Amino acid sequence: MMARLMAANTTSGRMFLGMGVWARRIAWKTAFASARMAKRGVDILGSGALILGLTPVFIFVALCIKIEDGGPIVFAQTRVGKFGRLFKMFKFRSMCMDAEVRLAELLSQNQHLKGVTFKIKDDPRITKMGKWIRALSIDELPQLFNVLRGDMSLVGPRPPVPREVALYSSKDRRRLEATPGITCFWQVGGRAEIDFPQQVELDVMYIERQSLWTDVKILLKTIPAVVNRKGAY
Repeated sequence: MMARLMAANTTSGRMFLGMGVWARRIAWKTAFASARMAKRGVDILGSGALILGLTPVFIFVALCIKIEDGGPIVFAQTRVGKFGRLFKMFKFRSMCMDAEVRLAELLSQNQHLKGVTFKIKDDPRITKMGKWIRALSIDELPQLFNVLRGDMSLVGPRPPVPREVALYSSKDRRRLEATPGITCFWQVGGRAEIDFPQQVELDVMYIERQSLWTDVKILLKTIPAVVNRKGAY
C-alpha cells in the first residue's frame, strides 16, 4: 500500500499504476467475453444436437396434439428476457385453445401464495395430451429453437410473462440480469413446489455464481428431476 502511495506522487508512478488498472480491466473483459462465447457455443451445439436427436419425439407429439383437438401444435407466448427484452417463447401446446382467456377465472385458486407467479394442480385448462407432456417436460422441447436463435440459453432463470414482471419489486428484477434458460436451480429442485421468493433467491444465486461448470451440473441434474417429476404440474 505504501509503495502505491509513493508511486502515485510521481508522473511515471501514476502512469505505471494507470497501466496496471488498464491491464486488469482488459483481462477481466477478456475473461468475461470468453466465458460468454463458451456458453453460447455450448448452447448452439447442445440445442442443435438435441433438435436432431429428438426429431422423432417432435413429430410424434405434434401428431398427438393435432389429433386430440385439431388446434395449433405450438404455443408462442410473449416472455421477458435479459434486461427486459421481449421475445416469443415456443412450447408444445398443452392447454385448451382459450387458456389465456380462462386464466382470469382461475387466479383466485393460485397455489403460489407469495409472489406473482400462477400455479395450480389439476388445472382444468390442460388437455389430456398436455398432462402427459407436461409431466415429462416434453412441452418445453420447442424452446431448443429459442436457444438456437439466441433468445434463451440451455441454463438460466426461467423467462417470466410481462404480467408478472409488471408486479416485480426492484429485488425481483435481478432475475432479468441473465439470459433466460430452459432449466435452472429451482427447476431441478422442485419446480412448481418452490414459491416465487425462493425462485428469485435461487436465480440470483445462479447469476452471481454462473460458470460453464455450474451449467453442466444443472444440466446433469435436469434428467433425474424430469424422471422424478417432482413439482411437475
